[in-house]
Amino acid sequence: MGSLFECLFNLVYWEVRRVKIPLTQRILQDKNKAAVGIGTLIIFIAMILVAGIAASVIVQTINSLQQQALSTGQQTQKEISTGLEITHVSGHKSGSTLDQIAIFIRPTAGSESVDLTYAYISLSNASSVVILNYTTNSYAYSISNGLFGTLNADDLSATTYGIMEIRDVDNSSTSSSPVINSDDLVVLLVNTTACFSGIDTRTEVSGRVVPEAGISGVISFTTPSAYIDTIIELQ
Repeated sequence: MGSLFECLFNLVYWEVRRVKIPLTQRILQDKNKAAVGIGTLIIFIAMILVAGIAASVIVQTINSLQQQALSTGQQTQKEISTGLEITHVSGHKSGSTLDQIAIFIRPTAGSESVDLTYAYISLSNASSVVILNYTTNSYAYSISNGLFGTLNADDLSATTYGIMEIRDVDNSSTSSSPVINSDDLVVLLVNTTACFSGIDTRTEVSGRVVPEAGISGVISFTTPSAYIDTIIELQ
């Protein structure tokens, strides 16, 4: 009887043990799978956060580049579309030299308004260079006494030039704010005696009328071998 009970006990014990071992292994496997799933979820969330931060940086960079490109484009457009054109240059003879020159300028076709307050003249007689800025003390709203008699050249120095209006349809140009725009035509007067002690014959003269922004008007001429007339067309 005792042997039979012992046999039954052993049979039940090993049967329970046989069932318990796979069950334990399955529970451990499920725990491992759960742990792996949580780790994967954490990594996924971290990747989303990193991607969000990276996307934010990229968007900010793109906006910054867009604004910079827009500003550069506007500046480039202004540089290309705005400018001054020199129609011709005349000189006034005094003795054996030219004591004054008159530079006729107008805005280029399609140009924006040009404020001559901030425009300067760079002028060279092949031996020296001068830079001239506008002076409000020398301005005329019309040419009332001839091209070289309207303004007093003695008011001009080696660093200043004067302005005379020829055509200003909309009255945009004044002595305090000489702004020229489409169809306007003005003359810039330079005292070359003050700049170069006069300009002799056979002298190569070059320079530019430089606006605040845009294309410069080019001055380039060589004086004749002899001064016959009082007023001489140079360019």
